[in-house]
Amino acid sequence: MADRASDRLLRMLGMIAYLDRHDGVPVAEVAEHFGVTPAQVMADVELLWMTGTPGYLPYDLIDFDATSYERGVVRLTESRGMTRPLRLGAREAVALVAALRALDGALGGALDDEQGAVLRSALAKLTAAAGDAAGAVDVTLAASADPQVTAAIATALREKRRLHIRYVNASDISTERDVDPIRLVTDDERSYLLAWCRAVDGERLFRVDRVLEAHVLAEAADPHEVAAGADTFEPGPYGDLVTLRLASRARWVAEVTPVEAVRNLDDGSFEIDVRVVNPDWLRHLVLQVATSVVAVTPARVATDVAAAARAALAAYDTLEQVG
Repeated sequence: MADRASDRLLRMLGMIAYLDRHDGVPVAEVAEHFGVTPAQVMADVELLWMTGTPGYLPYDLIDFDATSYERGVVRLTESRGMTRPLRLGAREAVALVAALRALDGALGGALDDEQGAVLRSALAKLTAAAGDAAGAVDVTLAASADPQVTAAIATALREKRRLHIRYVNASDISTERDVDPIRLVTDDERSYLLAWCRAVDGERLFRVDRVLEAHVLAEAADPHEVAAGADTFEPGPYGDLVTLRLASRARWVAEVTPVEAVRNLDDGSFEIDVRVVNPDWLRHLVLQVATSVVAVTPARVATDVAAAARAALAAYDTLEQVG
């Protein structure tokens, strides 16, 4: 899956703090720590090397020891203050208070005692630091999942018990299965249950809003070791592989869409490969960025999307005539 700009930024900020605490770390060890390839670590370092504070003269830039780098070791020599403790403004503190209260309300029941204590301790400290401003914050996180489902998942995670679920996938196919819940994970838009699916004998991510029913079973959940990155959604090997060529202004599509590959082209446009299970999803995506679409392959998919676009335009014409 392509690296999102936001994920890369967070990783590079974390990398500076990590290297500031360790005097010279082999590239392979940095890669293992951050869950990326050694090539990605070297690319991050090369970008950081050109980053700094306004002025951007040599002494304004983040710096690394070049001799160590040539030997495959990353040693930070100048952090440009990036490791100083973060100071929050009132607006930033209130935003964090709101986010933590929403997290506590939505997922607090699924946290174990240690995780819950950390969350509530952080919330209490931020609330105190924000002062009167925090008193005006009242947050309820809207959840599209069935409350019975979320309650059952929370109970199963807290009590480490097996769960029976009825789940509908992106192709609108409903199945029933027993799973051993591992943890809840979230991205920018959705919550997922990472669990060991006993039907396939492997870890799976289940979108919580697609769990139609969930029942806590008497059996204890078995402990399972899951692969690194298992809690990040990636498209499976099923569905059609579609390539979209988009103008540079649609770069955000690669940031928010699960893609298999991104290729930058010489004319400034770029291509993304996406695995499509539901054609309606692809039509919706392409219509969103219609003015930025350069090409769609395979041809049959392009024809289908073009037909959807013409139908949408015809519908608008009909509305105008009625009006």
